[in-house]
Amino acid sequence: MHKIVLKKQLSHDMFWLEFEAPYVAAKAKPGQFIIFRVDEYGERVPLTMAGSDKEKGTVTIIFQAVGRSTELLSQLNEGDYIMDVTGPLGKATEIEGLKKVCVVGGGTGNALAYPVAKGLHDAGVEVDMVAGFKNKDIVVLAEEFEAAVDNFYLMTDDGSAGEKGFTTAKLQELIEAGNAYDEVITVGPPIMMKFVNAVTAPHNIKTVASLTAIMIDGTGMCGGCRVSVGGETKYACVDGPEFDAALVDWDVLIARNAYYAEEEKESRDHVCRITGGVRHYE
Repeated sequence: MHKIVLKKQLSHDMFWLEFEAPYVAAKAKPGQFIIFRVDEYGERVPLTMAGSDKEKGTVTIIFQAVGRSTELLSQLNEGDYIMDVTGPLGKATEIEGLKKVCVVGGGTGNALAYPVAKGLHDAGVEVDMVAGFKNKDIVVLAEEFEAAVDNFYLMTDDGSAGEKGFTTAKLQELIEAGNAYDEVITVGPPIMMKFVNAVTAPHNIKTVASLTAIMIDGTGMCGGCRVSVGGETKYACVDGPEFDAALVDWDVLIARNAYYAEEEKESRDHVCRITGGVRHYE
């Protein structure tokens, strides 16, 4: 059991949770993730760690209440408990040798981009951060990014906050302005990451994408998180989650991620015949 020690609501459906997990916190690194289970009936869900505190023995996650399990997680409060937490899982972000990096996040992917950008900056890397959202109502972590990186660029599709435009347009602008990036790291919707790579490829800038894939056990045994990288089958949970974006088969990834969309909607919208509503904690 893992006690929640801090909860913050960042937007109408995004939350910040800090909970006790001393064994995970002792070894956690930027880019790695955990798998949680709300209770004994819950599914196992992967979430990237937004941070960890070895002294306090806590782990922080930032998540969107978009599916059944994350909706249940969002209903927990300080003092409540998460039943299971497994981690740290996956490979950490590679930092050695990097001097200047641009991190590009899209939508909820910015919650995953934050620990990567902060971890790089804390390690002495110069970091530009480009964060994209649809509009001002769903902007999160702007102040945290401002404090964690060298240069922060906020983009919205409609221009209601920051600059109007897509993250890819801003990245193109920064590259053309003469920024010599050792690497670009992108986290967000697969279609956005695909086009980030399209921007960097002509400039021969190595681009790393953090892939979100269907995941069950997190140890490489189930094969649910398989992705095609460089014509080979890789597993996001143990070989990733970060991969060379130029080698990812984006069309296969996009198709696989949408495979269970109808089932997810059915689970999320299910109305219990006993209670007359979706399941909630008291």
